[in-house]
Amino acid sequence: KGDGMRGRISLFILKRLSMKKRINPSRRMAFGFSMLILMGTVLLMLPVSSKNGEVTPFLTAMFTAVSSTCVTGLVMVDTGAYYSFFGQAVIILLIQAGGLGFMTVLTLAFLARGKSIGMRNRMMIAQNFGLENASGVVKLTKHVLGAAFAAEGIGAALLSVRFVPEYGLKGIWYSVFHSVSA
Repeated sequence: KGDGMRGRISLFILKRLSMKKRINPSRRMAFGFSMLILMGTVLLMLPVSSKNGEVTPFLTAMFTAVSSTCVTGLVMVDTGAYYSFFGQAVIILLIQAGGLGFMTVLTLAFLARGKSIGMRNRMMIAQNFGLENASGVVKLTKHVLGAAFAAEGIGAALLSVRFVPEYGLKGIWYSVFHSVSA
């Protein structure tokens, strides 16, 4: 009797542990976005993120992080006047991650590290793109990334024609920031 009960308890524990490993892809993406927003909020709160070197209030930083990640463009403070180069770089990274999609950025990270992308992640990428199956999603992701970076590069080059003569070398950063945020 004791071994039977122990066996059932062990089986119950194993089932619970295996369920935790199989998280719903939608929940996994929502968790990823939440973590991205949380990291962005913390980074924007750092004194190095503001031009005056003060800690940015939590709600201001969180609103900016959510707005940037969700690509809404709403702000509580003037981005150029309030945030330092570091803070603006954090905002641009949040805009990129939100605009390209969390799974696309995750795929870029896998590709940059030379790692293979497993079937579970391929299925999540396919779901992110609204595809029925996972065949060719890595290739599609590479094309999406290439097109996005090409469009942003062309936009930055065109904007720099106007911004560099007016602002000097800062005009390059302004061109990149405006191109990505557009």
